Amino acid sequence: MKIAALSQEIMIVLIGILLLLIVSSLTAFILTKTKPEKDFTEINLRIKSWWMMATVFTFAILINHNISLIFLAFLCFLALKEYLSLIPTHRAHRQILFWAYLAIPIQFYWIYIGWYGMFIIFIPVYMFLFLPIRMLLIGENKGFLRTMGSVHWGLMLMVFGLSHLAYLLVLPGTTGANVASGTGLVLYIVILTQCNDVAQFMWGKTLGKHKVLPRVSPNKTWEGLLGGIATTMGLALLLAPLLTPFALWSTLFSGFAISLAGFIGDVNISSLKRDLGIKDSGQTIPGHGGILDRVDSLTYTAPLFLHFVRYFYFG
Repeated sequence: MKIAALSQEIMIVLIGILLLLIVSSLTAFILTKTKPEKDFTEINLRIKSWWMMATVFTFAILINHNISLIFLAFLCFLALKEYLSLIPTHRAHRQILFWAYLAIPIQFYWIYIGWYGMFIIFIPVYMFLFLPIRMLLIGENKGFLRTMGSVHWGLMLMVFGLSHLAYLLVLPGTTGANVASGTGLVLYIVILTQCNDVAQFMWGKTLGKHKVLPRVSPNKTWEGLLGGIATTMGLALLLAPLLTPFALWSTLFSGFAISLAGFIGDVNISSLKRDLGIKDSGQTIPGHGGILDRVDSLTYTAPLFLHFVRYFYFG
């Protein structure tokens, strides 16, 4: 199996992630040994989960371009599956779920061949129009609106939104000999989005007093939000020269936009979980909950980032 040719800059970033995980693991180990009276179970679980996610993600991007696309398609499948498992639907309408899942390989085929026009309209236009027709053929009216709304919304977030990550890999100028630049853009958006989640959590725990959306996500504070924005913009300045073609203005804007969009994506899924009366969307990732708990921010950051990059740098 051929290994993708990664640039020196991307290798530096991957090594940096490895070192950060090692330092985090050693810190957690030392705290556990020196302060046995405190419970560090959640922290240890989270660090183990980050090791697992970083290993899988690194493996996917190191192998080759096609493996990366398959990995991201599988991520969409897991996210949609977890989402649909949470949403109650009428038994007769469950036949429609097959067509929702079928949209994933079709959507990724458009990405594979680089057909941007079909990629951008297939789910919001053709699947939007097709699914109600299939529902009508079932002949069951009860729960029609609830099922249609739930499935459409799930496809838009979990498949259409997340698939924008994959299209970064096939942008004109990011394939062939310059495949590493597409990988760099994916690394950039994923690292900033995930670190923004951590930064907002840490700043909120440390300084948080004023609630942003107390009825939707009581743990989210203005201090956490603003601290996360500042941290993410600083990280963007550090990573952009290594992973992106960005100028200073676009680096700062991307850091700000990713942080704000990540916050919105997070509370969007939080609102869904509160409506359903659940804390975590699943137990797929120990210490982190389910897949949705990890990709919630990416459902918003990935589409915005792709269109920003495509318009200003690859348009």
